[in-house]
Amino acid sequence: MIDGFTNPQRQILSYLGHSLIAIVKGLGIGAVFAIVFSGLSVVSSTFNAIYNLIVSIFDLLPGVALLPILMITVGANDTSILILVVHSVIWPMSRNIIDGFKTTPRMYIEAGKNMGLGTLGLVTGVYIPASFASMLSGIKVGWARAWRGLISAEMIFGAAQSAGIGVYINNARTVWIDYPSVYAAIILIIIVGVIVEYCVFRVIEKLTVRKWGMVR
Repeated sequence: MIDGFTNPQRQILSYLGHSLIAIVKGLGIGAVFAIVFSGLSVVSSTFNAIYNLIVSIFDLLPGVALLPILMITVGANDTSILILVVHSVIWPMSRNIIDGFKTTPRMYIEAGKNMGLGTLGLVTGVYIPASFASMLSGIKVGWARAWRGLISAEMIFGAAQSAGIGVYINNARTVWIDYPSVYAAIILIIIVGVIVEYCVFRVIEKLTVRKWGMVR
């Protein structure tokens, strides 16, 4: 198993880096779309009704279920992986943001209006800060879904992909016949998850919502 980490011919960290770049891109794009669409839901009740329906439908659709369609329309490539990650992120994050917007205290909204804030000012200066705890929870759920979906997609694409930790597992299992490398990759996946949870999300939570007294 140790050889799976140290074997220079396997380059496990290079495969992992490819996956991390893909998921960071997808998380960023998905977060931007989720915030924009959720903000529009505050502005327009019609858009809110339509978007809530869309979120309810697609939030239940596993990302892996989209793979056959993506392989036919886009191909087994990095673009398909990116679409899968965005799909995994945008819906749970949108649901949490919208729920957070709905629970924004009325007094905050009225205070913002009395200060002369327009619609955009209310969204950026009142709704988003007040619902940041919900947003963070949505990002956590989106990250977990995206990480699982990304690795699954890479394993399914297999030889069609040049890199990715899922491709590494597939190659170790079918090409190299090197099961210690499979275990090494699984351990690395777990380590990444723990690092993201405790060194990223917990730190952000401590510096924001805990510091602001929004959660204990």
